[in-house]
Amino acid sequence: MRLLLDEMFAGLKEFFEILGWKVITVQEAGLQGAKDREVVEYAKKNDLILVTQDEKPADLAELLGVKYVLVSRSLIAKIVDTKIREKYGMQRKRYVGKNLTVRN
Repeated sequence: MRLLLDEMFAGLKEFFEILGWKVITVQEAGLQGAKDREVVEYAKKNDLILVTQDEKPADLAELLGVKYVLVSRSLIAKIVDTKIREKYGMQRKRYVGKNLTVRN
């Protein structure tokens, strides 16, 4: 399988290639600034997995039966949080109730 990186992930192309993926960016496909549906249809036509941070193309991909990965901001935050805690041995604080009582 090959990946189609949406505009915001074009800078990750080299990293994915090092990890063994064949990658094309939206920009390389001549789709920079294109409508979301055009990008999704390109992914479908070329049997590509769309990697995006935007919900709309992910939703369109779901409706059109196109393979996709939605990398949401919350997913990025969780990954970074985990890496920080692993690297620096920090525990997550839990917040309870309306007054945001902090518990370790």
